[in-house]
Amino acid sequence: MSSNFHIFKKDIEQALDVLRKGGTILYPTDTIWGIGCDATNPEAVEKVNQLKGRAKDKSLIILLDNDNKLSSYVREIPDVAYELIEYSDKPLTIIYSGAKNLSPNLIPPDGTIGIRIVKHDFCEELIHRFRKPIVSTSANLTNHPSPKNFSEIDEEIIKGVDYVVNYQQEDQQENSASTIIKLGPSGQFDLIRKS
Repeated sequence: MSSNFHIFKKDIEQALDVLRKGGTILYPTDTIWGIGCDATNPEAVEKVNQLKGRAKDKSLIILLDNDNKLSSYVREIPDVAYELIEYSDKPLTIIYSGAKNLSPNLIPPDGTIGIRIVKHDFCEELIHRFRKPIVSTSANLTNHPSPKNFSEIDEEIIKGVDYVVNYQQEDQQENSASTIIKLGPSGQFDLIRKS
């Protein structure tokens, strides 16, 4: 067994424990490092907003490990969504109408929610075991640049979360945020952000 595998397993267990208790984590994703919490827990979502100094009316992205789970959190999913997820070669966040079963303070007045089906070993395992979606917002203070890797994360963020994942901290690869598209109920979509 490699030491990396032991770090991975220990991080999963610790992160799960914190998420189940309504805490916040700092963790690697398929894009940039994120601040995460239970996406169904209003107090946990509020902690994330406070840590970032973020306005309450700004929406947050959530991560799922499998597109089969989309229907648990979105009222109607246009068929094209599954094609976009399957054929996207880069991380893709889709904003859907009709969010449901999520913390009310995650959902803006228009009822939309940004969801990314994550393709990343740590996130997939964590979300699969947690059995709920996890918030993912860039690990930076509001109006500060997003960190391209762990070494660029502000000390205030590191000290402000309940658990910092060790896995992939040494990775110096420069990552960028996901592409975001907004998908209408009839399948029309608008590009919001290109990665």
